[in-house]
Amino acid sequence: MRTMWMATLALVLGATGAHAQGGAPAPVKKAEPAAKAPAAPAAVDPSELTEEQQTIYALGASVGKDLSLFALTPEEVQILQRGMVDGMAGTAALEPKEFAPKIQAFAKSRQAQAGNAALVRAAREPGAVKLPSGVIYRETQAGTGKSPRATDTVKVHYEGRLVDGSIFDTSAKRGIPVEFPLNGVIPCWTQGVSRMKVGGKAKLTCPGDTAYGERPPSGSRIPPNAVLTFDVELVAIPGDTRQ
Repeated sequence: MRTMWMATLALVLGATGAHAQGGAPAPVKKAEPAAKAPAAPAAVDPSELTEEQQTIYALGASVGKDLSLFALTPEEVQILQRGMVDGMAGTAALEPKEFAPKIQAFAKSRQAQAGNAALVRAAREPGAVKLPSGVIYRETQAGTGKSPRATDTVKVHYEGRLVDGSIFDTSAKRGIPVEFPLNGVIPCWTQGVSRMKVGGKAKLTCPGDTAYGERPPSGSRIPPNAVLTFDVELVAIPGDTRQ
């Protein structure tokens, strides 16, 4: 299933006629060491750009946001920039099509590294509890109400983030809590929200196999097997008649 980062990277690689799917290209050595990648341009004020320039800037920001998932080093960013420049000029030293499998493997490897690092960081946070499934649960605000049962419907506010910190979904900005049956969502939520009390807030860090696994939501920026973080507020348990 194509994700946003696959599509944007394919767009960049398309400048050289490639149709590969995957993450950032593997580092390569330049035949001429003297050739250096262009330095990043100075910061720009969008209000000073034309509408077309703003569109081009937005395209670059979109590609950069998606590639940030792979935590490229400054040196690797330079290699990536060099490949993009050479590709647009038609002077690429390598054929991207031939590297499609390696590009895909590189993407998966970097995502796994970034995800594992996020899980380690989350587990080290004060008050964090690691559940048997690997989910990291940390209460950020104690609740005073009841805890939901697995069969209950819950009303929550939430914000979901990728490992690079970018938000992929939020109810807070929409201003409307979301209701769903607790046994009808991803395992990370079923396990984590069931530990909460009404009025409480918690941070859930979800290993890929407790989130969306190989099948992230269609059209989302979530890569397959992505580690995800959710900030959740349990607003209510609609229909709960327990005393």
